[in-house]
Amino acid sequence: MTGRRAQAGMTLIEVLVAVLILGVGLLGAAAVQLSALRHTDSALMSSQASFIAYDMLDRIRANSAADYSVAAPAAGNFSVVRDQDLYDFKRNIESFGGPTAEGQISLRQGVFTVRITWDDSRAEQAAGNPRSFVLSSRVAVDPGSVP
Repeated sequence: MTGRRAQAGMTLIEVLVAVLILGVGLLGAAAVQLSALRHTDSALMSSQASFIAYDMLDRIRANSAADYSVAAPAAGNFSVVRDQDLYDFKRNIESFGGPTAEGQISLRQGVFTVRITWDDSRAEQAAGNPRSFVLSSRVAVDPGSVP
């Protein structure tokens, strides 16, 4: 066998191709991880909105004789339970969703609806992308109890 030698290692081109494939794979993995973090944050915001809405409905049930469809007061008032509840609701929404987050409570035919809206632009990568959580429940006053 004259003139032929067995290859002893990898050529520089093979090494560069392997590094290129590894780099593309790592960039893809990083993009998937970043997307997962964004959507995890969005899910966390939805969970927090859920907790706030359920808390408000529990407060409405506890004080069912009061009218909760009015605007929240500018300051808390411990002597009026409804006003303190509405103030806490407003403050909880602002602390979780920022100054642009909003909460509304409406009453229609005995059904209270709590709607919380916040900006979810981080998860969707689009500015001004509002997201809402809506919770409705019938709140009935027990005729045998005194509020």
